Amino acid sequence: MNFAPGARKWVLPPLVGAMIFAFLLPPLAVVLLGLGLFALWNFRDPERYPPTVGIVAPADGTVSVVREEDDQFRVGVYMSPLDVHVVRAPKKGYVDGVDHSPGANKPAFSKDSEKNERVDVDFGLFEVSLIAGWFARRIAPYVHDGDSVAKGDRLGHIAFGSRADVLLPPSIDRDHLLVEEGDSVRAGETVIAEVPDDDDV
Repeated sequence: MNFAPGARKWVLPPLVGAMIFAFLLPPLAVVLLGLGLFALWNFRDPERYPPTVGIVAPADGTVSVVREEDDQFRVGVYMSPLDVHVVRAPKKGYVDGVDHSPGANKPAFSKDSEKNERVDVDFGLFEVSLIAGWFARRIAPYVHDGDSVAKGDRLGHIAFGSRADVLLPPSIDRDHLLVEEGDSVRAGETVIAEVPDDDDV
């Protein structure tokens, strides 16, 4: 199992504390051990195998938003603390910009979470947003302006509860969507939209 960068910062302190208190204060050691293992689980980064066609989900979790914004559709995925928190590219593209915006710290499953701290990765015709949750509020983007990504490539990691959105290309209409609110998806593997041409590989 691979782990996202930054795991040591969250995993080692509670595990070291658990070892220190194992004989001095066993109940506290058990709590610290649980926290360390929970953090390790949150930073896991399993391999994914994207399909050859279709636009894939940017994150693991539950589809919490499907709506039209002007001439584009937005699909948002809520990641619970138990989901994988590595965000992936929904299709191939070139990074036109990476914009970090500070914000509130609302729960990631609430509608107000769109006002939270976020990182927007602009690909021109589509965009992926990494939105922090209320607890850790730590977003680590992996890409920079000018980078080229393939479908399913890692774009970044959001610590603990969070949300990832994809603003689909204007060519995608309602008939192309394959998910609705409440559906479970896997980053880089679940196809969330068909495309009207072959430019999705």
